[in-house]
Amino acid sequence: MTGNLDARDRDGVIRALASEPLDVLVIGGGITGAGAALDAASRGLRVGLVESRDLAAGTSSRSSKLIHGGLRYLEQGDFKLVKEALRERDLLVSRLAPHLVRPVPFLYPLYKKVVERPYVGAGLVLYDAMEGVRRPVPHHRHLTTRGALRHMPALRPDRLAGAMMYYDAQVDDARYTVTVARTAARYGALVLTRASAAVLLFDRPMAKSAIVSGDQTALSPGGTTPRTPRGRDGTRVIGAVVRDEETGRTFDVRAARVIVCAGVWSDLVHEASGVRAGYQVRMSKGVHLVMPRSAIDADTGVIVRTAKSVLFIIPWGERWIVGTTDTDWSGDRAEPAATAEDVDYILGEANRVLARPLTRADVLAVYAGLRPLVAEPPAEARGDKHGADKHGADKHSADKHGADKHGGDGGEKPTTKLSREHVVDTPLPGLASIAGGKFTTYRLMARDVVDAAVADLPDPVPPSVTGLLPLLGADGLPAVRASARRLAADYEVPLAVTEHLITRYGSLATEVLDLIKQDKTLARPLLDGYHYLRAEVAYAVTHEGALHVEDVLARRVRLLIESADGGVSAAPEVAAIMAGLLGWNRRRRAAELRRYLELAAANAAALALPAPVATLPEKPEKVAVPA
Repeated sequence: MTGNLDARDRDGVIRALASEPLDVLVIGGGITGAGAALDAASRGLRVGLVESRDLAAGTSSRSSKLIHGGLRYLEQGDFKLVKEALRERDLLVSRLAPHLVRPVPFLYPLYKKVVERPYVGAGLVLYDAMEGVRRPVPHHRHLTTRGALRHMPALRPDRLAGAMMYYDAQVDDARYTVTVARTAARYGALVLTRASAAVLLFDRPMAKSAIVSGDQTALSPGGTTPRTPRGRDGTRVIGAVVRDEETGRTFDVRAARVIVCAGVWSDLVHEASGVRAGYQVRMSKGVHLVMPRSAIDADTGVIVRTAKSVLFIIPWGERWIVGTTDTDWSGDRAEPAATAEDVDYILGEANRVLARPLTRADVLAVYAGLRPLVAEPPAEARGDKHGADKHGADKHSADKHGADKHGGDGGEKPTTKLSREHVVDTPLPGLASIAGGKFTTYRLMARDVVDAAVADLPDPVPPSVTGLLPLLGADGLPAVRASARRLAADYEVPLAVTEHLITRYGSLATEVLDLIKQDKTLARPLLDGYHYLRAEVAYAVTHEGALHVEDVLARRVRLLIESADGGVSAAPEVAAIMAGLLGWNRRRRAAELRRYLELAAANAAALALPAPVATLPEKPEKVAVPA
């Protein structure tokens, strides 16, 4: 087992899923689902994962790209979450994924000379102390006003009383999720994208009396293994009916246990099968702006307190990511819309501390994602011993158009105040589900939901081993980094090419270089002025399961959010490379381009930009592709 997700072998994966019962079927291909598949597969279980769109297509490609303890959660008193997150951050940086997770410095500007420095300093002392003695990132330190401006000349000097510098870590969230899924495949998991779990399978017809309501469901805040409830008539979940979204065909996948890791789709998965889980998801929209590096003069990230939460200015290669919002959402789960109001809010909060104000002209791209937070029950239901709404309803504070509201209303707590801890639920025998949590603690979430799912299997299941299991690309990383110059000579490519690939693929960079060795044209940049290579498009298909142009430009490379035209200029070449590998005809290529143009236009809408325009070349380019 190589860990390759080859899009050309998709039919073989479908046959394998349909032909032999699994121990565990995971529904959802975000970071939690990929993590659960890895956790279960690395315990020796037979595992399948189905995702209705692409890996990381939702929340897990639209985050702040941070692996962090959550400094603001200290102020909310959520010490357990912060301590767990810091330990996970350090584990990822030092052992599990050092090729993908890297330390990044942040400034916390100070504006009140007397009270703010000791207050913030005490918080950062606690933040560092929770991390422990062995630490892969530096301790925090105090900076004078001059020191703060040296690191970030872009700060407004008036009222500035110095700053604190501390460290967290950064990740390409989509690439990380794909790598976790590939590592799961390395240990035997069958991973299938563009395949949705249409309905759960039961060992007998689901009687209405078998539906489990919230007051009969075992909840486990923070991941405590719950008891296993029973449907009133003994009904057990034994798999799912899966619909291939590429062809419309359906097939059954049998499994001893089903785990729902569907994020903001969790409620829909439960409702489709008549299962009433003990929690409901409250969707919180987070919007981010992407700026060129020249827009802000700084060599460090920044965190700024706002009236509602905090604002991050995060270094992202040759760009900045600025955000985020945290507002209720009840609209489209698949493509949450950033609004002009969101853009103006983020710009306004950033400009409170910047000497040169940011404008819409500085913004390259906008992206929005949804956090699957666990809804708090209504006041009248909070006395229930499981803390769930016994009626299974969460009344969102959204207007009649399904738009978001800043701060919430109707007595509900604003989403900024909701806990980021996760909840594991086992509403029926054979079924476990999870919601809440944060990207940083995905491994703990995966462990807890797998523990809950397999608790009553007849044969004992080994405990989780993912804390000892480096992701693909981490093994041998120091040697590969030291060999960058030799690899450049051996593969006859510029040193910058090997260094770029190592930062994205770790020790797997040689697999991409092997493609270039077969076809030298794949060493060319995908788009002038950007480091991404044509080889990475081919690799995305043959090793990372990419099926559509969108999968490549939005998640395998990040041109959707990094280029001024949303990757539209690169789309025809991406389609040409994919066509050679996947056997697309001219009509299919045209359809793929139209589909991607619609996505790029929708992303640009919040900035009131004209829709990107691209046309098919007069004649399809002849592209050499690897066998």
